[in-house]
Amino acid sequence: MKTNKYVEDLKVKNASELNEELVAAKKELFNLRFQNATNQLDNTSRIKEVRKNIARIQTVISEKAKASN
Repeated sequence: MKTNKYVEDLKVKNASELNEELVAAKKELFNLRFQNATNQLDNTSRIKEVRKNIARIQTVISEKAKASN
């Protein structure tokens, strides 16, 4: 599946790369919400997808933090 590949790619990255990815995803989510509010967004399901990706990134970050302790 596509999501499994995405998670595997996340697990390979180090903490700074994960934080960069998280910031980029949050910026994208903000832009999508802004477009949705101004009725410019065609694909509203993208918001849900980005939210889930943010959760996946945060999960991998917390897993790595627990593993380092």
